[in-house]
Amino acid sequence: MREYLLTLFVAAAVTYLLTGAVRRFAIAAGAMPEIRARDVHKEPTPRLGGLAMFGGLCAGLLMARHLPVLSEVFTASTDVQALLSGCTLISVLGVIDDKWGVDAIIKLLGQALAAGVMVWQGIVILWLPIPGYGPVSLTPTQGTLLTIGIVVITINAVNFVDGLDGLAAGMVCIAALAFFGYSYRLWFGYGVSSAAAPTLFSALLIGMCVGFLPHNLHPARIFMGDSGSMLIGLMLAASAVTLTGRIDPEAITAQNGGSMAFTTHKLVPVYIPLVLPFAVLIVPLMDLVMAVGRRGWAGRSPFAADKGHLHHRLLEIGHSHSRAVLIMYFWSGLIASFTVLISVRPERRPIVYTGLALIAIGLVFLMLPRFKPHVPTELHNVVPPRYRRLRRGRRGANVPVDGMVPGESDGVRLNGATATPATESPGNPTDPSRPAHLPAGRGARKGGGGL
Repeated sequence: MREYLLTLFVAAAVTYLLTGAVRRFAIAAGAMPEIRARDVHKEPTPRLGGLAMFGGLCAGLLMARHLPVLSEVFTASTDVQALLSGCTLISVLGVIDDKWGVDAIIKLLGQALAAGVMVWQGIVILWLPIPGYGPVSLTPTQGTLLTIGIVVITINAVNFVDGLDGLAAGMVCIAALAFFGYSYRLWFGYGVSSAAAPTLFSALLIGMCVGFLPHNLHPARIFMGDSGSMLIGLMLAASAVTLTGRIDPEAITAQNGGSMAFTTHKLVPVYIPLVLPFAVLIVPLMDLVMAVGRRGWAGRSPFAADKGHLHHRLLEIGHSHSRAVLIMYFWSGLIASFTVLISVRPERRPIVYTGLALIAIGLVFLMLPRFKPHVPTELHNVVPPRYRRLRRGRRGANVPVDGMVPGESDGVRLNGATATPATESPGNPTDPSRPAHLPAGRGARKGGGGL
């Protein structure tokens, strides 16, 4: 565990440190697209954040290569080389798209090419475990097509959900945490050596997201862009494929005394690792399916951008930017932890009841988007203005209990719903060209000159 934590820390630190330099480079290179109709942010923001995340990935792999336990992953298979090749290709494609823009079809072909390179170097689904029947071997063609399909779908699911500050990085980080806990248990709990690679990939992905999030939380100073969203989507898919298509259920059955019934009925997510990848990605995958169906029903291309994603709907019903992101975090974390906990404990009924209770609580808060807690008057000086208790002004305006407009000076008080200078008198009218909230003498040059 210490080696994984060290690798995670190195990936996070390098990503965090590189993001500032990448931001300055993106501004200098002009990688700041104009505001589009579907965008939520109000000012042009630099992209190319995926370059910093790719740097964190390389630094983490370099550190893992020199650690005793993790170095075995590099020699036991070609998974690391395959991952690095695919990530390099997808990062180059993303940088080109962030700077100049790439047609949707070309982007889709590039994603399939990156997935094909990984398949060619060894990251491919070999069999599918079927409950009550056993593992079903796949032909090379079936394994290749299935793997490329999973990789492309995962990349676009993450890309579609990347619409709010910190949303994609946080959701992928939650999914990576679930993958890490699950694959780590398979490796050290069941002795399944095939789980070593996905455990390392998940640790690196957590570090990359954690290092980038401080720069990407609302209000974001930099976006990861397609270079980042496609990169972390590819890594998440690689973890899922290596976790799904490499683990032989018979090895897990042998750990349980050869009881096929116990493995099938008590440890279903262990016996069918394919459940976990789709479970932790259920929110972005659902958003992807809804977006494709919505655009197809409207007679538009499935790749045509719009403002109908789940995070856009959360904003429309009244949630703030930060709260919409936290709600998406909540659902992703609930589903991911719910699935992992079922695989850890044979007694699943209490966990199911707990999960249902949490879902009910989440639905209650989801139906109260405008709820704001208020604090006593004595604490108004130490809390943000949105939590201060309000009273009604003479014209129906919400006024703080101290009668002052938040942020105004002592010389500017309320006159009904309009802020006017307290020192203004009928004999000293305000200049019509001057803003109403400024006193008559404010802003004049020395010597009596006008503005």
